[in-house]
Parts: sequence; structure tokens; C-alpha cells
Amino acid sequence: MGSNNYQVYFDCGFSRIRAGAFNKINLKETFYIKSKFLFDHLEIDTEIQKIITFLEKNTNEYIGDVNLMIDSPEMLSIGISVSKKIDDSHLRKEDIQFLVQEAKQQILKHYNNQNIVHIVINNYKINNIDYDYLPQDLKCNFISLDIFFICLPIEIIENFKKLFYKFDILVNQITCSSYAKTLNYKNNFSSYKDISFIDIGFSKTSITTYINNKIIYSNVLPIGGNHITKDISKVLKIDLEQAENLKINFGKNEDLLINKDFSLELLQKIIFARTEEILEICVESIKLNSIITGQFKMIIMGDGSKILNNQYMNEISFLNDIDLLEETSEDICQSGFKLVTGSNKQEVVIVPKKHTKQGFFEKLFLFFK
Repeated sequence: MGSNNYQVYFDCGFSRIRAGAFNKINLKETFYIKSKFLFDHLEIDTEIQKIITFLEKNTNEYIGDVNLMIDSPEMLSIGISVSKKIDDSHLRKEDIQFLVQEAKQQILKHYNNQNIVHIVINNYKINNIDYDYLPQDLKCNFISLDIFFICLPIEIIENFKKLFYKFDILVNQITCSSYAKTLNYKNNFSSYKDISFIDIGFSKTSITTYINNKIIYSNVLPIGGNHITKDISKVLKIDLEQAENLKINFGKNEDLLINKDFSLELLQKIIFARTEEILEICVESIKLNSIITGQFKMIIMGDGSKILNNQYMNEISFLNDIDLLEETSEDICQSGFKLVTGSNKQEVVIVPKKHTKQGFFEKLFLFFK
């Protein structure tokens, strides 16, 4: 087998695992796969093993390391400003690095249970003039940076690392899945000044808001598509698996309702009531934590949003301008690949620590650490 010809990305959702392998030389040569639907993570080891086997067979390579895309209701986003006096000398990259490191240390000091996965510089204020990007060859008396951090709990990251370690696979880069996807998609909506991406998952809903192409808010709410499933189960007095089947086939296969004791109208009412509640909570959160006050463009995506197709979108009683974005496993995995390998002038690259080969006993002690 060869080695290092492919980069592998795993999107670790709660209800489904997706993966993509990208040939670094020939980008047209890619392989994608997704797991079956997972109501819980009891079968996650088995599903990951199936995905690894599929990718190794198709790439003809042993997978020794992967990049992970993760979201969590415990994700934390923090905005911070730091400044430095330069004394009328030419601004250097080292000055920026110093300020970013200072801000990073403040975050780690006050949130020691979090791991920083993204550092985005939203604004450079140099001699009281704002710049989107660092200007070249400029004399400076005073500089201030507005920095946006996205963090994930250390415990969640370590749990995923241990999970892949069972298969003798190391984890390289960690990215926030919802953030990576919005970076990939937002150029398709460049005509909008204020835009929020609402990523409805199984047990969470991620919000990522941009104003003038700058991320100004990111949050994860502990409510998602599974809450709709539970509502259907409770009202119709059926089990969760039947309720999930009705939800995902809503508007697609009405034959499922034949000989049922309830109507399509009742099912629609249950689904839309919870969906509108999720959207209203998202809007409240956005307006409470950002400078947006009026209407703005909302892009709804994620597995939890698939119950809404164009047939039903207009029936949602909601004030904001809404579009539905349908994603594929390819779209999702490509988002992680483009973020890590592409060029984003606003983001500070976080280089993962070098992995070293370890003996059997070293691995054993690390696993139980």
C-alpha cells in the first residue's frame, strides 16, 4: 500500500458519521461514505470501522491519521480585543503574533476546559484606521486587533481521539463543522450584508452569523431535529423509530399515512410548530448577541432541516428571508478539506502538534491516561 496520498476527513455528527478521502495530487479522485442513522452512539465504533475499511479498500492506503469536524452544544465562541503600542516603527508579523498569543493565553486562562480550534482576526485598527486584512509596509504607533475564537470542550476532543486511537489512527486537525460549512457556502450568498446560517442537527442547532463577510456570532443551541421526532412520538403515541420514519418521509411518501389514525395535517402541524419554535429561538439568540436588529437572510441547513422542502417552505409563518440549503456528504467533507488546505486571510492557522511513533506500552498508558 502507498502512504500519504490521501487526506481523510471525518464529520462526526451525533446521528451520522460522514467521511471523505481526498487525493492530494489529483483532487478529482475522492471517495465519500456515510454511516447509517444513529439514534445513539452505541454503534459508533462499528460504523467507524466500516468507514475505515471502505476508505482503505478504495484508496489502497492504510489510514494512519485523520482530520475531524466536530460540533457540540458546549461549543464556545468568544470575541476579544487586544492592543499594543508600536512607537512609530514598521508593523511586523511578529507584532501580530504577539497580540494573538496574548489573546489566546487570556482565553485559555479563563476557559481552561476548552480547546481553541479557530482564531479569526475580524479587524485590524492601525492608527485609528480599520483594515480587514493586515496592510504591508505600514508605519504604526498603535494597533488593536478584534479577534474571534471558536472553542470546543477538551473532554469531547479527547474522547474522539481515544475513539480513533482504538483503530491505531491519530487525529491531526480539529475543525468546527458548522463553521467550516458556512465558509464553504457563504460565497453563494455574497449579495447579502447580514446573513445567518442555521444548521439543524439531531440534538443541536448551530448558528453562525456574518455581517459584511465577517463572522460576528457563533453559538450552538441544545435543540434539534430529535425534538421534532419526540413531539411526533408523544402526540401520536408511537415509538421513536416510527416517529423518525414519519418525519424524514414527510412530504415525500404519503403512503406511510395510509390506514393511520391521524392525518397529514396533524403531522404537519406537529412538525411546523417545533420548527418555528427552533427558528424563533435562533433569531432571539442572534439579535441578543449581535448588532443585527432588523430582518436578515437566514440559510437553513443540516439533516434536521430536510423535512422542509420547497413545497412547505412558504407555509412557515416567519418574518425573515429564508432559504433552504440541501447538503450532501460531499459538500460537508469538502468544507473541512477546503478550510484546512485553502487560504483564509482572516484565520490564524493552528498547526497541530507533531505525532511521534510510540511503543506498545506507551500507547497503553496513554489510552488510560
